[in-house]
Amino acid sequence: MQLSVIIPAYNEAKYLPTCLTSLIAEIKRNQHRSIEIIVVDNASTDNTTVIVKQYSEVTLIKEPRKGLVFARQAGFVAAHGDLLANIDADTIVPIGWINTIYQEFTHCPNLVALSGPQKYYDLPKRINFFVSVFYRLAYLVYLINRYIFKISSLVQGGNFIVTKAALNKIGGYNTKEFTFYGEDADLARRLFKIGLVKFSLNFKIFSSARRLVAEGLLTMGLRYAINYLWVVFFKKPFNKTYLDIRLGNLPYSGKIIRKRLLHLFARFFSNVKT
Repeated sequence: MQLSVIIPAYNEAKYLPTCLTSLIAEIKRNQHRSIEIIVVDNASTDNTTVIVKQYSEVTLIKEPRKGLVFARQAGFVAAHGDLLANIDADTIVPIGWINTIYQEFTHCPNLVALSGPQKYYDLPKRINFFVSVFYRLAYLVYLINRYIFKISSLVQGGNFIVTKAALNKIGGYNTKEFTFYGEDADLARRLFKIGLVKFSLNFKIFSSARRLVAEGLLTMGLRYAINYLWVVFFKKPFNKTYLDIRLGNLPYSGKIIRKRLLHLFARFFSNVKT
């Protein structure tokens, strides 16, 4: 099985080098496998293209229609792999990530999609603990929807693998209804009808907490939860507008990020107690 790793990138010049370096290192640990990397420049106005061209291992394609789902669809069309791995440009691929993909799809012939949580590499452990609690609640909802209601599954947009055959069968990504929020829930819902969609808490990838910092814990959590449920039950997103969060428009870093997040969590749990 050939694996294609697809990375949508809109103005991601500052994050891409770390992402690509970690991915290439993981691929080198799996030299016996056939793996390609595709970066989709999604109407960037920074030097994203310049950065990508510095990596001979990476194929660059361009999608002028701005939007995450347009970029995913462009990567899907360009990919040669039997398996399509989708990650974000601000992620770091952990050791063993690729090996887990091949193990899961080799041992389970009816598996059409595999996904797992994101762990934030720029957050302290105590805050990542609360993030893990959120994912465990999401996992509970996933089990209920999959085994009791039997209407859908769960896919984390920044960390999922889908077979190209299955994606072809459902007609690719829904570029008419979705731009950002709910696109992964829509994919899980449609794929659920044709095969096994598995969400594993052990299949982790590391990601930046920039959106959590910019939007706040409660706002971000509620927005994702509402959009997920809206897609599952009404087959459309609750929110069609979204905020582009990039390093350039996020005026926080290092200790300032951690202090702001600690403040957000303290305020949230203080409200819960009262």
